[in-house]
Order: sequence, then structure tokens, then C-alpha cells
Amino acid sequence: MNIIDEVLKTAGQLESLTSSSKINFNGIKDHAEAALKNFQAALFPEHVNPENKSINSHLELACENLIYALDRLVHGRDEAEALTAQLLEKLPDIRKVLWTDITAAYQGDPAAKTPDEIILAYPAFIAISAYRIAHELYVMKVPLIPRIITEYAHRLTGIDIHPGATIGEYFFIDHGTGVVIGETSTIGKRVKIYQNVTIGAKSFDVEPDGTLVKGIKRHPDIGDNVVIYAGATILGGETKIGDNCVIGGNVWLTHSVQSGRIIIRNEE
Repeated sequence: MNIIDEVLKTAGQLESLTSSSKINFNGIKDHAEAALKNFQAALFPEHVNPENKSINSHLELACENLIYALDRLVHGRDEAEALTAQLLEKLPDIRKVLWTDITAAYQGDPAAKTPDEIILAYPAFIAISAYRIAHELYVMKVPLIPRIITEYAHRLTGIDIHPGATIGEYFFIDHGTGVVIGETSTIGKRVKIYQNVTIGAKSFDVEPDGTLVKGIKRHPDIGDNVVIYAGATILGGETKIGDNCVIGGNVWLTHSVQSGRIIIRNEE
């Protein structure tokens, strides 16, 4: 066997199977992830700053990486730069909201000794900070990049938050592994979630040809001041959990719950 001939033969077969997309996606994922890390370093320079660079330096690097990633996904560099500028304008507000999330974690976890520990050690900080940045890009209708960012955080933490979800201030995920929050979920202020919680879809509508219907409300609404304990599963676009509810561990819910209730077992 001539290995060179086999390589050429296999390469030809693979080329015939490759996508005919006009976009070259090479490098987009790496640059989007690099942009996230530099934005996180700029937002928390005393904690997430491995090279001890200035905020300005991290922002410049973040913008370079994001523009590179966007350039081929939108209508050229001018639009990529305009979208990046829009995100920059939102960063101070993102930082303020993230501080409420850190405060919620510190106040809600007796094991946390300082807010610094939340930033440096808690997987929720990585996942939520990635989500807060990605959500702004999602709202701006940026293609692909928001999902790359949140899936990068998912890979690091085991926490899966879709960038399309809407999440209020003072959000805390304790422990975190296995948490799933779907695209059309809404979560109010001061909500606390434990590990292995799913806020997901009950079922999927299909078109006559069998393909899934996209762009519809599929995931629950969670009110303010709600606590959801480990292993709970809450499903369905029509499911609403009212303010001040407590959802017990391993509870399975596919119906709405009025405000102020404590649910400790599965209910039909």
C-alpha cells in the first residue's frame, strides 16, 4: 500500500463531502473564546487577569478578537466594528449586574468567605459572566458568537445557559454542575438554583414535513425570589412559577405554580 496514494484518495473523498458554505469558519470559535476571556479580564482586572495587563489592553484584545470572529459572519468589517462598539457601551452595565450576581452568591452561600472567592473559585461566576456578555450579543442579533461563548462556559463548568434566556439581577447558581436553562426561559430577580436543575422544553411542535418549529416560546418563566433545589425539572413554555416559590429537590413540574407556594413532591 502506498500511503501517499491513500491520503490523496481519502482527501478527494472528504472534499466531495465537505460543506458548500461560502463562509470560512476557521478561527471564528477560537477568537470568540479569546474575546470572552479578555472581556472577563477587563471587567474584573484584579481577579481574572493572568498577564496583569491594563483594562485598556484587555479591551483592545477583546475587540480585535471579536471583530475577527464577526467579520465573516456579518456584512464586513464595518458592521463587525459597529457591533463591537455597541457591546463596549454595555460593558459598564454588565459589570454592575455581575456584581449583583456575586453579591447574591456571597449572601446565599455560608461557605463563601469573601466576594473574591466567588469570582476566583465558583463555576457560576464563569458561566453567568459568559452568559451576561453573550446575551447582549444575542439581543443585538449577532449570529453564532453568543452560542459559542456560552458553550465555551458550558464546557468549563457543566452549566448550560442559552444566551437567549432572560435572567434578572442577583442570580445565583450554587454548585452548578448539570444546570440547563433554555433559550426562551425568563428568570426574575434574586433567584437561586442548585445543581442538576433543568428549565427546559416540555415538547416540540413540528411542521407538516416533520421538521421542528423554531422561534416559539418553549421554556418556563420563573418569578422573583424563587429557590429551585437540586434535581428539579421545570418544563414548558406555558409553565410559570410565581414569585417567592420554593421548588423542592427532584420535583418534576409541567404546570404553573402560584406565588408563595412550596412544592416538595411531583404533582399531576
